[in-house]
Amino acid sequence: MRKKLFAASALLVAATLTLSACGSGDDSDTSVADVSVESGSDKAATILDQPFEKPDLVLTDTQGKKYDFRAETKGRPTLVYFGYTNCPDVCPLTMSNIAVAKKQLSKADQDKLRIVFVTTDPKRDTPAALGKWLKGIDPQVVGLTGDFATIQAGARTLGISIEPTSKDKNGKTISMHGTQVIAFSPKTDGGYVLYGEDATVDDYTKDLPKIIKGQNP
Repeated sequence: MRKKLFAASALLVAATLTLSACGSGDDSDTSVADVSVESGSDKAATILDQPFEKPDLVLTDTQGKKYDFRAETKGRPTLVYFGYTNCPDVCPLTMSNIAVAKKQLSKADQDKLRIVFVTTDPKRDTPAALGKWLKGIDPQVVGLTGDFATIQAGARTLGISIEPTSKDKNGKTISMHGTQVIAFSPKTDGGYVLYGEDATVDDYTKDLPKIIKGQNP
């Protein structure tokens, strides 16, 4: 069984340098999972040597209500991803992969799992916009928006770097953000597993049952 082990500090440095400009056509970034990985392994899951602490994030959900990330997900298997609804490629693919894999779980396990999507483009991603977008993927996904500085700081604690939206050379608004998915254990609430943007439906389908139990995938 292959494991990818990281010191948290090394992961933080690598992750903050890993940005994806969704829809910009820039594919020069490499997955953070390529840093200090044991050779001969091909699993998508990266088991962190030192799990991340859950970010202290209090944002607004798709109903316009306050959502305390730590409190609402305490003791629950949780996946979190930072992205934006106008992303034409990585974000919808990642969320769709997770949603399809989730449907393979038993009803009981589906109810236990929390999937949280935090926008990196809060100016455009209002609660209503998030709700409409997520409805087409999985209505049970928690969509969060709020102050950009708060979101950016929360992402940074997980080694995920995001930048304010900007215009590309064609005048299109883009959001630069890390594309990692972090899984939190229901046993410790620590973020102990990381997935890069290359994780597939099959990867999540195989791993989610173990993550729900707080086991290493």
